[in-house]
Amino acid sequence: MDFKDYLTQLAARIAQLKEQIATEEATKNAFIMPFIQMLGYDVFNPLEVIPEMDCDLIKKKGEKIDYAIMKEGEPIILIECKHWQQNLSLHDNQLQKYFVASKAKFGVLTNGIQYKFYTDLVKPNIMDDVPFLEIDMENLKENQIEELKKFHKSYFDIGNILSTASELKYMSELRQVIKAEFSQPSPELVKLLTKRVYEGVVVQKVLDQFTTLVKRTLNNYVNDAISEKLNIAIKSTEEAPAPAPATAEAEAPAEEAPANKIVTTEEELEGFYI
Repeated sequence: MDFKDYLTQLAARIAQLKEQIATEEATKNAFIMPFIQMLGYDVFNPLEVIPEMDCDLIKKKGEKIDYAIMKEGEPIILIECKHWQQNLSLHDNQLQKYFVASKAKFGVLTNGIQYKFYTDLVKPNIMDDVPFLEIDMENLKENQIEELKKFHKSYFDIGNILSTASELKYMSELRQVIKAEFSQPSPELVKLLTKRVYEGVVVQKVLDQFTTLVKRTLNNYVNDAISEKLNIAIKSTEEAPAPAPATAEAEAPAEEAPANKIVTTEEELEGFYI
């Protein structure tokens, strides 16, 4: 199996077992350790993976990271783990402290289902507030799988990852901004668009009116774009040339060939068209 197959297999395992996982330790054993192994690291080899590695900056509190992935005797990735039902946004400060106390270039906060990848793009040796990559094992995306593959032991290269980390970080932030604008357009966006189409003075009453119009227009545009893409895909399928008629020789099945008992239903055809 290739990397994507292993990832898909682990995602299926999570969906099957998560309701039976009652503790953080069980989350590590069932979900997170297999994830680390999928990245090519031997979780039972202390030269590659160290559990409970000391990350205490002042050396008094005994603070430890759940897992540290090692390379040539130095940590390269820190992994802080939580129970699969935990909200990760409540725990990023903890990972920030560990990040400062180590030489690792990447920090990962995970509950076994969501994985948030951090580095220090804004200030050297200070973990960014915003992850540059997020993976949801219950909603895997093709482009994210390719980025995750860069963390595999066979391909791991700090420079290569950092070269795209900045782009990924800002694209993620832009995505959130755009999502918010579609949900509730900001006054700045409404004013910008209003000035493009309205010739009068843009007073508050006009802005209030155009706020609703902008929101409706944005959503209508997205719906129309999706419908257009679907119609093009369906039309392309329907206009595909019919297969050439079979010759008499081809029509006669070989004696040893089994009969084709596969029946394609209308529901399956509709799904294929979509």
